[in-house]
Amino acid sequence: MLLLFFSCAEEKTVLSLSDIVNTDIPQLQNIAQNLEAHEVQVMLTNLSTGEEYQFQVNDSNYFYPASTVKLPIAALALEKVNENDQITSTTPFYVEGDSTVTTIREEIEKIFAVSDNDAYNRLFEYLGTDHINKKLKEKELQPAQIAHRLSVPDADDPTTQALVFQVNDSTLVQQAPTINALVERLQLYGTKKGAGYISDGNLVNEPMDFSEKNYLPISTLHGIMKRLILPESFDRNQQFQLDEEDETFLLKTMGKVPRALGYSETEYYDSYVKFFLFGDSEAPMPSHIRIQNKVGHAYGYLTDCAYIVDTEKDIAFILTATVHVNDNQIFNDGTYEYETVGIPFLAELGRQVHSQLID
Repeated sequence: MLLLFFSCAEEKTVLSLSDIVNTDIPQLQNIAQNLEAHEVQVMLTNLSTGEEYQFQVNDSNYFYPASTVKLPIAALALEKVNENDQITSTTPFYVEGDSTVTTIREEIEKIFAVSDNDAYNRLFEYLGTDHINKKLKEKELQPAQIAHRLSVPDADDPTTQALVFQVNDSTLVQQAPTINALVERLQLYGTKKGAGYISDGNLVNEPMDFSEKNYLPISTLHGIMKRLILPESFDRNQQFQLDEEDETFLLKTMGKVPRALGYSETEYYDSYVKFFLFGDSEAPMPSHIRIQNKVGHAYGYLTDCAYIVDTEKDIAFILTATVHVNDNQIFNDGTYEYETVGIPFLAELGRQVHSQLID
């Protein structure tokens, strides 16, 4: 793996995330002028020196993690299947009531290629919230709470659907439904947000309550990525228990662009789900930069957690950031400044970090 920690004698990069965010560049200034409203949080690990940087990181300030929750679910699904000697990550399966026959690996490819919600929901049924949250706690990936499926009715139903694995033509392995504990209401700052929200097509003139939504703060998300990229830096009980083949598959899949997995280049350009450095461009990404990441965007929140390697400049770093863009303060109306403000901010943030690490 490129660029693990150098010795203590290595000259360290002097870098300030605050200075970067406040750089006099329009894409950054659009956010920097009102940091509180945009709820910016940033974490950075420079893998050439081991230095850690933070900007406004506060686990007690709630933000909606959106599809970034798919990152731990992908890893935990591979870990769970590794504990079963009857099935593997390539064993076909279907969720009861769902006509799609797939495999765990196929669903993970959909998650990282285009952030597919149905793929996440199938793995959610496989795992269940009790298992997910127990494993995150065991790995000291706290605070966190995975509470619901994405973009489906009854998303927070505590009972998972049954799964059927097709080992061969004559052998089926069934996983019965599980009844999971009801999640606890989050006691955090900012779980009630905005001036109103749309429900069943109507405007409700009161803040939207996020206290029973998924919760995956910047520090935990960053910790997940570090465990995947640098597992040897953690005690074994804090690592994801993946066999070598599944670990290699996961890391490669996290870095693939949609076209590499068969998706249309015109609809799903290289940076379709890669916000840092290239998110504001539909041009092909350069081959010397590899980004293994997971993004999320919903309710005006944009988040990216990425391991970025530049083989030409010989640098590598882990960058995690979130920003909120919702000028009208109405949630669930589909009116957010993703393309004009949010993604340009994250793209430029990535470029500025990349540039300063080179210097």
